[in-house]
Amino acid sequence: MLAFLFPGQGSQHVGMGQALADRHPAARAVFEQADQALGYSIARLCFEGPEEELKLTANAQPGILTCSVAALRVIERETGLRPEVVAGHSLGEFSALVCAGALAFEDAVRLVHLRGGFMQEAVPAGEGAMAALMGATPQQVEELCREAAQGQVLSPANFNGAGQIVIAGHAAAVDRAVGQAKQFGAKRAVRLPVSAPFHCSLMEPAAARLGAELDRVELSDPRVPVVTNVEAAPNGDGARIRDLLFRQVTAPVRWEETMLRLAEMGVDRAVEVGPGKVLAGLARRIVKTIAVDNAETAEQIELLKQAEEN
Repeated sequence: MLAFLFPGQGSQHVGMGQALADRHPAARAVFEQADQALGYSIARLCFEGPEEELKLTANAQPGILTCSVAALRVIERETGLRPEVVAGHSLGEFSALVCAGALAFEDAVRLVHLRGGFMQEAVPAGEGAMAALMGATPQQVEELCREAAQGQVLSPANFNGAGQIVIAGHAAAVDRAVGQAKQFGAKRAVRLPVSAPFHCSLMEPAAARLGAELDRVELSDPRVPVVTNVEAAPNGDGARIRDLLFRQVTAPVRWEETMLRLAEMGVDRAVEVGPGKVLAGLARRIVKTIAVDNAETAEQIELLKQAEEN
């Protein structure tokens, strides 16, 4: 059983998608659609940077989604591969919904541009932070968050698996947690270079604003199940998508459970569609039974095509 996985924020890099768009009209058309939907050139930012501008949440999110969907369209055209289930990490859930036919690409790219801006604006610069903890259990991390919060917001944001859990909240609380992490079982704790504390209750203003935008778009039943971040369970009901995307802004990403659920469903092969190799790396450490390929470049997609033909 084949799954397509779609990466989230942090996978962006200057130059992403350019060679694919140069070589494949199907990819080029996706970048043109994105530029038109956004009213500015996300293609130029992806291809040429500057990196500081591409890294901004309101640009990184539509940039990654556009590159992911561009790669998806080339895969569909060149290889004939069709997933039987899809999942995406945070922002990647929007790419997964496009793949499943539940959300139009133009709506998705506009939504994630707004979502990125809303998340950036929800907390004043410097007031929020995130940190990655390695080696602690979910229970230990939750206990650490309770201890270090001291009346502020601090909670698990990403259960990424392979011993990595990301926390988010007020900057001072995150710093306290980093200082105390080893007492709670973590081998290492590193503050992340992010611009906002994603997937925690500080994002409630962003969720409210995104909810209003979600009410304006048409959502359909997905053609294949989408294993969601909020529930780590397959959803095939278009009527539930709005609420799941709304809750996703403040809820933790349950990625380890997502990969385990895919394995339970019978997935033995996956393709990470879009920039970077983060999800492939996590998958190999969470579930040994799922073979993962990457599909960002024309060369990688050509290898997929050859494997299908042989």
